[in-house]
Amino acid sequence: MNRQDRADAVDREMAARLLPDVALTALGRWWQENTGRYADGTPGAQTIVYTPSRWAQITPWPPALAPASHTGDAKLSRAEVTEVVADALRREAFKEALVATYVWGKGKRGAPGGSGPATLQRILGTEGLEAALATAVTKLCEHGARPAYAALHRQVPRLGPSFFTKFLYFTGKALLAAPSSMPLILDRVLSLRLRSLAAAVGRQTGHDPDASVAAWVWADWNWSPHRYEVYLSFMQAATRQLAGTGNWPSDATPDLLEFALFNTAWETLS
Repeated sequence: MNRQDRADAVDREMAARLLPDVALTALGRWWQENTGRYADGTPGAQTIVYTPSRWAQITPWPPALAPASHTGDAKLSRAEVTEVVADALRREAFKEALVATYVWGKGKRGAPGGSGPATLQRILGTEGLEAALATAVTKLCEHGARPAYAALHRQVPRLGPSFFTKFLYFTGKALLAAPSSMPLILDRVLSLRLRSLAAAVGRQTGHDPDASVAAWVWADWNWSPHRYEVYLSFMQAATRQLAGTGNWPSDATPDLLEFALFNTAWETLS
């Protein structure tokens, strides 16, 4: 059995087993602690803090965000980003939509001359960016999340999956994509959560005793379109699994699980 065969075997086992009991318990505890804030079963109320003036060199700047001349802090929730993206998409202002999702994703992290505004400015100056974003939106509307992901994978220098999946996620929310076809954010933290699960399954089944396959497929970045599809399928099934425990909202969308996994210490789940 070669490495890809072993990876496929681990994927099948993960799809069958889904979240272990310790994960269900920890996530149920997280929900008890956060029920009031996310009572609608979505993470729409999640809010980040950013400083608009740090992004003063960025154009186009979405008009619904705080003015880039504002030197103090501002807040931006997932629900608000969805509204900004919806407005931008109506005007086919794809770069504005990307800016809103990038600013939300970065928040106050990253130095002005480093991985924050400076990187975004270089991305926005990439030839063909507008066309790539437009293609991804079309693919999402007509064919779903995996083709949309493939349309951006390795297409725009410096725009990796950790950030272009945020663009896809908010685009899906703005376009009212069905929960079963909703793109989700996939970044390094979430990949590490799935890697931990895959490593445990690999050890238990003997398909991956040294966790090398888990480290390969759930790398830190640059996940393939196939891996993204595996991730979405797992998250959708795990959301249904959680709902069946009685300790998770029955009408929760998969992005609530994405948010909870990001914020739940994996040591508790492993």
